[in-house]
Amino acid sequence: MIKCGLQPVLKSLINAGIISAVAMNGAGPIHDYEISLIGETSEDVGKVLHEGQFGMAEETGRDLNRALREGVTRGIGYGEAIGRYIIANENPYRELSLLATCVDAGIPVTVHAAIGTDIIHQHPEADGAVIGAASFTDFRLFAAVVADLGDGGVFINIGSAVLLPEVFLKALSIVQNLGHRVDRFTTANFDMHQHYRPLQNVVKRPTAGQGKGYTITGHHEIMLPLFAAGVLDRLNGFR
Repeated sequence: MIKCGLQPVLKSLINAGIISAVAMNGAGPIHDYEISLIGETSEDVGKVLHEGQFGMAEETGRDLNRALREGVTRGIGYGEAIGRYIIANENPYRELSLLATCVDAGIPVTVHAAIGTDIIHQHPEADGAVIGAASFTDFRLFAAVVADLGDGGVFINIGSAVLLPEVFLKALSIVQNLGHRVDRFTTANFDMHQHYRPLQNVVKRPTAGQGKGYTITGHHEIMLPLFAAGVLDRLNGFR
């Protein structure tokens, strides 16, 4: 989603008060940071993999690991730590950063990392304890968001085939166990192909009570602008 350049679309929904929290996997902040720093992201993996150069950009690994270390020291989570670092560092394209947008708007932004999946874990400054602490703080914050999802909330999964559907299901289980009644909410899964875990852990199982779940199939760069336009049009119609 971020690689497709859709941050401005989500930013419009945040500014309109529609999006109240954002969660992403570990790849999200990498692409978000690179866009905020140089205005572009990604690389030709096949071209550089066998030369040992894939994911070895110095700035990305160095800066994000330092941001996480500073954030853990301050007791804040993964997403907020990087968003604040982008703002404090005055990255040239920070207005395109989804993380910085969330920090500026004062809404939760969480990152759920799996050790070994992200290029910043290859960097000499990577610290598993720091990465784990930052992501665990965000998991608890995410659970607190899910606890308030009932009676009219909406959870949308955009393009995460495994990690975020699993995180969502566990957070929902935790808050139910703690006594929060989370029912009568809506979920949707946006993706180019529909996969097992989003279908089960986002669309079907969580809404088996009195909720509703939807699958929206198509390219993000087409479907999300259409979705945002529809929501904003409906919102303006009620005003």
